Amino acid sequence: MKLKNIELETKLAEKASEIDFSGVIHIENRTGIIHTSAHGFSNRAESIPNTTNTRFGIASGCKLFTAIAICQLVERGSISFYSKLSNLLDHSFPHFDEKVTVHHLLTHSSGVPDYFDEDVMADFEELWVKNPMYHMRQLEDFLPLFQSQQMKFNPGEKFHYNNAGYIVLGLIIEKVAGVPFTDYVEEHIFKPAQMKDSGYFALDCLPAKTALGYIEKEDGSWKTNNYSIPIKGGADGGAYVTASDMAKLWQSLMNGKLVCKEILATMTTPWIQSDNETDWYGYGMWIEKAEDKIVKYHVMGYDPGVSFASSYYPESEIIIVIPSNKERGPHKLMYLLEEYI
Repeated sequence: MKLKNIELETKLAEKASEIDFSGVIHIENRTGIIHTSAHGFSNRAESIPNTTNTRFGIASGCKLFTAIAICQLVERGSISFYSKLSNLLDHSFPHFDEKVTVHHLLTHSSGVPDYFDEDVMADFEELWVKNPMYHMRQLEDFLPLFQSQQMKFNPGEKFHYNNAGYIVLGLIIEKVAGVPFTDYVEEHIFKPAQMKDSGYFALDCLPAKTALGYIEKEDGSWKTNNYSIPIKGGADGGAYVTASDMAKLWQSLMNGKLVCKEILATMTTPWIQSDNETDWYGYGMWIEKAEDKIVKYHVMGYDPGVSFASSYYPESEIIIVIPSNKERGPHKLMYLLEEYI
């Protein structure tokens, strides 16, 4: 079905207005861009509008980058998916099970303790009361938050979304590749995918055309997320991308430019089922199935002042990217678009 039609354009505009969406809606397929539009402000105080080239934080949406980096190292023979964490890092993890593998970490089935357990903690901002967010510039800075805690369950026992597991994967990348994690991703993923406007930028040194994240307070006023998230993103989240750059990432990944076809097939395997009957997890991405058929690969991200949704639909090769500098909105637009796919 051809997506670009007046009815869709009208409904998208109405829904964006109804939910006071702030961000970008980007849709494309193998022949080019179907729709792209920008909404709201990148800087509310100065009334600077978002544009289709604005950079947005995508929170956990970039766990996919970490998974791609690990897959590249596996493809080079530097590690395997079944390499044990205990053999890869010199850091002290006194209570971690020695059977934890790279595969467990990639699929959120390791059982290692998390520094932010979304089932227990409701407010990400609480983390930075005792651990100032402006100290969180490198992966090692997160280790004191979880490295000495007890395992949550046995490796491979079940799915439980885990941010710390991806911090550990980032440390493995740094150890094996011999460079800082963010440098590796920018050189070996962003550059070959031609994501020229994306990067891991520090909050105190944001480049031009970058949206500030906004948190709505109880009285209806707003504040930025400058003191609510780590000052620089890393292996579990926090990169900044443009919508078109994220679409290039999907294209490059699915066309075999970032990993070979054999590794891609491993990445996109539904390894473990989440709490939702239709949602599975591969390596760094969610996978939606319908009647044993994969209909959607997707990533999402939520931080204070950030929400993000992006999907690749294998049958039609349609890509949707919806970043926002507010805490909600992308998924309501995603569901609307999926009625047309």
